[in-house]
Amino acid sequence: MAKLTFSSVFLFLFFISFFVQSSNADYNVISFGAKPDGKTEATQAFLKAWQSACNSAIASTIYIPKGRFLLKATVFRGPCKNRITVKIDGTLVAPTDYRALGNSGYWILFIKVDRLAVYGGTLDAKGAGFWACRNSGKSCPVGARSITFNWAVNSCNNVVVQNVKLIAPDLSPNTDGIHVQTSTGVTIKGSTMQTGDDCISIGPGTNNLLMSNIKCGPGHGVSIGSLARELNEAGVQNVTLTNAAFTGSDNGLRIKSWARPSKGFVRNILFQNIVMRNVENPIIIDQNYCPQNQGCPLQSSGLKISEVTYRNTQGTSATAEAVTFDCSPSSPCRGIKLQDIKLTYNKRAATSSCKNIGGTSSGVLVPESCL
Repeated sequence: MAKLTFSSVFLFLFFISFFVQSSNADYNVISFGAKPDGKTEATQAFLKAWQSACNSAIASTIYIPKGRFLLKATVFRGPCKNRITVKIDGTLVAPTDYRALGNSGYWILFIKVDRLAVYGGTLDAKGAGFWACRNSGKSCPVGARSITFNWAVNSCNNVVVQNVKLIAPDLSPNTDGIHVQTSTGVTIKGSTMQTGDDCISIGPGTNNLLMSNIKCGPGHGVSIGSLARELNEAGVQNVTLTNAAFTGSDNGLRIKSWARPSKGFVRNILFQNIVMRNVENPIIIDQNYCPQNQGCPLQSSGLKISEVTYRNTQGTSATAEAVTFDCSPSSPCRGIKLQDIKLTYNKRAATSSCKNIGGTSSGVLVPESCL
């Protein structure tokens, strides 16, 4: 029987350690010239770290240590050769003057990147921009702790957003918490949104979206839409929101479409286990969206809404009418289901209204169903 000597054990551990270290490349943004003072622009240092990681033949990690790092509009571009993890212990800071972002339409953008993971840290966009993952063919799992910006998932597949806190002033316009569009297999869980617009907005071409353990408020709720802005628009299907709480938000569960012709659709939607606390429009479908009566007066929405289920939703409404279904006269809502709804206003039953809708109701229903 062979005997293990101290030297052989040492060599074995050395080779194991070497193998583990060599299987992952690490890139600290400080090494590329970034300064954690929140004043010195670090955009180029971050891009150099990204380029090194992107060109690495082995899996790599970009590390952002404690401190504040000032970034202008930044594009992290793929495709890359291997998996990349971005670990953030510090804070990414957008310029105070939003004009410094130019006309890019984003603050931080990942484009054509597969197998990307972003964990931890704080992103302080001061309501000036948004985080995006676009044209990603495989996966883009993301986790963070405290974020102040708009976060967009556009043209991505298999994305996970977990334990995220997004904060923007409640009166700041167009500061959606998370926007999902033209993406499949997105999961958003364990997240809190306090925004000046939709906590989560769901745009055309969204498929297989799961949202769970969400806290929203202030903000405009979780919104599918607005849709039907264009005639040839991709549909939204297989969307689930479960275990969510809305507090003081302008809306709760909202589906919104422009009053315009459309070939789009919304189908197979499930809202369940929802708590409302002083929410202005807890449940609403609005197919007559036409702000300032521009671009759509005297028209009706062609968007087809079907198979939407509201299950186990309870709490308080800030308005007397807690359930509003204002569907299109030319394309009525179909297959709408209300199951165990209990919404009160000033400690008494709220009311509901229905236009151009068909569906079923079951269980405890407060307000009384208008279906």
